[in-house]
Amino acid sequence: MADALEAWTDFNVAMAGATAALAGLLIVAMSVNIREIMSSAALPARAGAAIASLVLALVASALGLVPGQPAIAYGLEVGVAALVAGAFQVVAMRAVSREHYGRAGLRAARSLLGLLPVGAYLVGAGLVLAGSTGAGLGAIAAGAILAVVVAIVIAWVVLVEVLR
Repeated sequence: MADALEAWTDFNVAMAGATAALAGLLIVAMSVNIREIMSSAALPARAGAAIASLVLALVASALGLVPGQPAIAYGLEVGVAALVAGAFQVVAMRAVSREHYGRAGLRAARSLLGLLPVGAYLVGAGLVLAGSTGAGLGAIAAGAILAVVVAIVIAWVVLVEVLR
């Protein structure tokens, strides 16, 4: 496992730095409009989901840098982190489902978007635990990239919705 993770060191360093910086920027951007965000029924949950996606990518990348870590430990850690982030996504999904504007299909698509990185991380963790370390690390990397994209999209929606 250490050799497999070592090959991903540069990727994990880049993702840890990028996701930490992006999470900080999103928190600052959202804090400018925190009163309006908090007055909405769904926007606080969406904001939390965006931050949770980035924190998931940050945690998984940081854990991937722990030297000499056994595969089972890394797989379990990533799986637990994905489940925690998934809880934030479920709260956001419930909040979006209670919105009364927009088409139901669009609301469902917006809700499911946040589950993409969580799903990729869970698949990756499962593959690592099953012994397919290379495939699992690839799925985890896909989850990291999805987490950044999804967090940016969700954050953009939150910041635009504040102005409506």
